Amino acid sequence: MRTKLVAGNWKMHGSLAGNLGLLQAVRDGARGQAEIAVCVPYPYLAQARAVLDGSKVAWGGQDVSEHAQGAYTGEVSGSMLADFGCRYVLVGHSERRSFYGDTDAVVAAKFAAALKVGLTPVLCVGETLAEREAGITGAVVTRQLDAVLANSGVAAFSRAVVAYEPVWAIGTGRTASPAQAQEVHALIRARFVSDSAEIAAGLQILYGGSVKPGNARELFGQADIDGGLIGGASLVAEDFLAIHVAA
Repeated sequence: MRTKLVAGNWKMHGSLAGNLGLLQAVRDGARGQAEIAVCVPYPYLAQARAVLDGSKVAWGGQDVSEHAQGAYTGEVSGSMLADFGCRYVLVGHSERRSFYGDTDAVVAAKFAAALKVGLTPVLCVGETLAEREAGITGAVVTRQLDAVLANSGVAAFSRAVVAYEPVWAIGTGRTASPAQAQEVHALIRARFVSDSAEIAAGLQILYGGSVKPGNARELFGQADIDGGLIGGASLVAEDFLAIHVAA
C-alpha cells in the first residue's frame, strides 16, 4: 500500500502571529498514519522550521526558481529552500502556470532544479474548465507530465510526488466527484506504467481541489488517490487535521 501524504498549500496567507497558533495546532494534533506537510510563503519558512523541527510535520516552499543562482531578483533557489530545512516544494501549480506564465518547459526545469538539491517536488497538473468541457483533460495532463518526463526521466519520479488539481475546482467550492478524480489519477498512473511499472506502483498521486473534511475520506478511498494537496482547509487546523486523519 502506498504511503498517504496530505500537504497544505497556504498560498499568500498568513502572519507571524496568526501562523504560530496554526503551526502549533497542526504539529500537536498530527496523529494519523499519513505523512503531513505544510507549504508556506517564503517569509515564514524560518518560523515553520522553528515550530515544526523534530515533529511529524514537514514543511516546504510554494515555488522554486529553475536557476541555481544569479541575477534573478525576487526568485528563490532550491538551495535557499534547502537551507531552511524544506523537504517539499510545489512546482507547476495552476496559479503559477496561469498568472505567472510558467510554461511546461519552465515547470520541467523547476522540477529538475528541486531534485538537484534534494527537495521532493510536488508536480501539479490539471485542466481548466474549458479544457474539461472540450474533452481534452487526458491530453492536457499527459502533455504536462510528458514535459517533465522528457527532461528528467521516469526514474526521477521515485523522488517526486504528482498532484492532480482540476483548475475549475480550486477555490471555487466545486470538487471533482470521486469517480472523476479517480479517472484522472488512473490515467496518470497508467502514463507511468508505460515507462516503469515499479515507479508507477510507488508514485504518490494527490488530489487537490476543494478537499474538505466532509469529502476527504471518499476521495482518498479511491484506488489511485494517495492523499491531498489542500488549499483553504489547510488554514483551519481542525479541518486540516480531520483531512489528515481521513487519509
